[in-house]
Amino acid sequence: MAVGRHGMAATSHPASTLTAIEIMKAGGNAMDAAVAACAVQSVVEAGSTGIGGDCFALISLKSAGKPLAYNGSGRTPSAAHLDWYVKQGIATIDRQSPHAVTIPGAVEAWARLIADHGRMSLREILAPAVAMARDGYPLTERVAYDIASQLPLLSADEASRKTFLVDGKPPQPGDIQKQPGLADTLERIGREGPRAFYEGDIAAEMTEFLRSKGGLHTREDFAQAAGEYVEPVSTVYRGRTVYECAPNGQGIVALLILNILSHLNFKPDPLDTENLYQMVEATRLAYAARDQFVADMALSDVPVSYLLSDKLAEELARRIDPAKAVGKMPELSGVEHSDTVYIATVDKDRNAVSFINSIFHPYGAGLMAPKSGVLFHNRGQSFVVEAGHRNAIAPRKRPMHTIIPGMVVEDGRPTLSFGVMGGHYQAMGHAWLLSLLFDHGLDLQAAMDLPRLFPLPGSNAVEAEASVRAIVEAEFVKRGLKLQPPLRPIGGAQAIRIDWARNVLIGASDHRKDGFALGY
Repeated sequence: MAVGRHGMAATSHPASTLTAIEIMKAGGNAMDAAVAACAVQSVVEAGSTGIGGDCFALISLKSAGKPLAYNGSGRTPSAAHLDWYVKQGIATIDRQSPHAVTIPGAVEAWARLIADHGRMSLREILAPAVAMARDGYPLTERVAYDIASQLPLLSADEASRKTFLVDGKPPQPGDIQKQPGLADTLERIGREGPRAFYEGDIAAEMTEFLRSKGGLHTREDFAQAAGEYVEPVSTVYRGRTVYECAPNGQGIVALLILNILSHLNFKPDPLDTENLYQMVEATRLAYAARDQFVADMALSDVPVSYLLSDKLAEELARRIDPAKAVGKMPELSGVEHSDTVYIATVDKDRNAVSFINSIFHPYGAGLMAPKSGVLFHNRGQSFVVEAGHRNAIAPRKRPMHTIIPGMVVEDGRPTLSFGVMGGHYQAMGHAWLLSLLFDHGLDLQAAMDLPRLFPLPGSNAVEAEASVRAIVEAEFVKRGLKLQPPLRPIGGAQAIRIDWARNVLIGASDHRKDGFALGY
């Protein structure tokens, strides 16, 4: 684990972590550091995040109890009426489709959070990312792997192909990449503010590009982009208050899993088959509730109190049969995997930021506006083209989101800023990490290093890393579950713990990504 006294950052990329520390040492606070780190990752880890994506954050200011929550997820175009999709014969939203692109919310969120809580200017904060995009950056191993895994997607778009591939082939770790168009765009945002992105020639280019692909986006849709502060949701687990952002994110599902686990007993070994089986079944039940209820609260009735109720948790816990897995779950209305970056920062004043930014799948929709260098996310793929569904596509609506920052508060003060990447895995990842910490007493790094498994929503299939498959496969199969290797590493995590008694910071970062935690 990393340790420090004055400040700490934990991210999934070395350049991002180092940038965050440099920002804090130059006088910035945890909010400045988080945005600067995210901007850098938008360049050097472009397949996971970017200004063409969305953002959520939890912020604890100077040891405040309940954190502030910000929802920086974007909305559909005003013309995105369900009937239009039905008439066009569109039954599902394809990944490399302009209809998967909602208006990106990240830039507005960054600027708003810096204006409200930062110390430095947006220009200073974005400067490291601008320099890397313009001068070039070496590819880390995981980034090169992600590019290779998305070869057909990136090959299908001219700007993406020219930016991320070398003569049509995947680059190697250590190869130097540049994004001059993105450098110019970031520089303008820093100089002129977020309106440079949502209005003017950058917005015009993005709109024209998406419309040329058949999208419904207008310049007015971009001009109206705005995130909002929202009331976080929470539950108490093992005497600690766990906070998440409210829906349209799936943080409430992480809390539901924890509530179910609170009605269960665990054996001492965290990798005991019975422990893992209970975790899988609690997750399967909670995700079934997610797919039925989680949506944009501004346009849908999301029963928050019911989802967080002890009554529901107890009822679902009773459905876990130690001898047989729960029967067929509802079909997942959406897609299975995605990519994201999570950033935790804490400064010398103990401002703590839990920050997550995503373009959903690796390299999002694979669609890049050629001049501005904006790579678009595919978050709209989570929408359902079905009348009456809470997550049905509609005008100016936010889709169900998988990205969720987390924070733990004890005795009125934040003690843990944490997040787990990996798309749909994130809600289970939050619950699994906290259970390892609070049920089994593991330290942050040990908890992240432990092998993982994840039940794919809407099925009886369970992805499991090799070492855990060897432990559970026979029993899981006997109980009606199907074990399979993961297609990609299961998630990634970063966390920072504030040890108030000793006034030190302790951090960790997941080995499934390229980054690390660093304190000073």
